[in-house]
Amino acid sequence: MNRLQEKYKAEIIPALTEKFNYTSIMQAPMISKIVVNIGAGDAVANPKVLDDAVSELALITGQKPLITKAKKSIANFKLREGMPIGCKVILRGERMYDFFDKLVSLALPRVRDFRGVNPKGFDGRGNYTLGVKEQLIFPEINYDKVSKIRGMDIVIVTTANTDQEAYELLKQFGMPFRR
Repeated sequence: MNRLQEKYKAEIIPALTEKFNYTSIMQAPMISKIVVNIGAGDAVANPKVLDDAVSELALITGQKPLITKAKKSIANFKLREGMPIGCKVILRGERMYDFFDKLVSLALPRVRDFRGVNPKGFDGRGNYTLGVKEQLIFPEINYDKVSKIRGMDIVIVTTANTDQEAYELLKQFGMPFRR
């Protein structure tokens, strides 16, 4: 069992139950999945670009990414419906906790001028979205082999009903929120 899973069971559930006055420990929110997405808009002109993004995302998450395709055609971007335009990974269970641990303890502190993540990234339903400007903050990425610096979106989906519950859950897990 992962370090974060043990911490969740031993410390976080009791803390959340006490703070929000839950009648059962099953009411305590938990992280259900993490979606990591890389959009490679320049893949329209050069399809080889997407292969780099896919391999880097596979290295970071430890799971094979799904290639996402364009939903509709946009003439100004020379984009047709069904063209491959990005990749994503949906992490659950053990891999999700491993990735979250790596994100919070290794990757985010490596961001230049890091003062914490924005606490306004919640969507109103208890899910948190975070944008990362470069993939180099992850320790698996070799700087010399990177052809282009890419950003990624990380969506942390929780079972929390409100943003306050989700904020408290992520804070207990060690998410470094800005003051």
